[in-house]
Amino acid sequence: MLSKMKKVCIEYPLNPASSAVLWNAISTPAGLERWFADKVTKNGKTYTFRWGKTEIRDADIINTRNEYLIRFHWKDDEEPKTFFELRIIYNELTYDHLLEVTDFAGPDDEDDVVSLWDSQIEVLKRVCGI
Repeated sequence: MLSKMKKVCIEYPLNPASSAVLWNAISTPAGLERWFADKVTKNGKTYTFRWGKTEIRDADIINTRNEYLIRFHWKDDEEPKTFFELRIIYNELTYDHLLEVTDFAGPDDEDDVVSLWDSQIEVLKRVCGI
C-alpha cells in the first residue's frame, strides 16, 4: 500500500556534465544499458529492463519532458501511484547539473534503495566521464 511506501528523493551533483549526454543516458535504451541494466529495449512507451539471465522488468513511461525528466512506473508494481523518476536540474548561475532521483521504498528498505541508486549513479558518472 502507498501508505507504507515512502517517497525517496536523492540529489547527485554531476559536474561537469552536458545536458544532452545526461538526457541520452537516462532516456534511451542504449544510454540506460550503459549504467542501469544489462539490456534495455523499448516498445512504444514500455521499456523492458534485463539484469543477468533471469531478472526482467517492464516499466511504462508515465511522464517525460524532453531533456529534463523521465518518469517510469513498473508494470509489476501493484501500487499505481509509485514511480521512479530521473530529473536533470541545471543551475544557470553556477553552470552545475544535478540529477535528482525519486523512487519509493518500503518502511525497512529506504537505506537499500539509496545504496542501490548510489552505486548505479557511480556507474553513470564513470560511463559519462564525470
